[in-house]
Amino acid sequence: MDRKIKVLFVCVHNSARSQMAEAFLNALYGDRFEAMSAGLEPGALNPYVVRAMQEVGVDISNAKTKSVFELYKAGYIYSYVITVCDPEAAERCPTFPGVTKRLHWSFPDPSQAKGSDEEKMAMVRSVRDAIRQQIEAWAPTVVERALKV
Repeated sequence: MDRKIKVLFVCVHNSARSQMAEAFLNALYGDRFEAMSAGLEPGALNPYVVRAMQEVGVDISNAKTKSVFELYKAGYIYSYVITVCDPEAAERCPTFPGVTKRLHWSFPDPSQAKGSDEEKMAMVRSVRDAIRQQIEAWAPTVVERALKV
């Protein structure tokens, strides 16, 4: 397979879930995939997410939040657009041109974590681990399908 499979992860603010998914796909399967992430209403990177990712050896501290609509207007083409927010927010995503497969993986929003610092980190770690498990289950099946084509 010469070309990388282009994937866009989208959530509301591009501050947590989509950033983690992008980082994991690039870190674990960067030889086969090129991942990006964007938000419907880009915000600031969630510091709890930065800390949680550093705990597993992935540095996203310099990541920038991006607008899904800006990427759309710029003409980016993806094989997969994967929303990682709630279904209502996912419905607001633009339809990208080309043969794009749309997937929806719903994960809890780390910005909604409540309680002490440790309780917030526990919730963010749980979301981080769920995203990683989803990536590790999905990516090999996509590569296998692409190799058969």
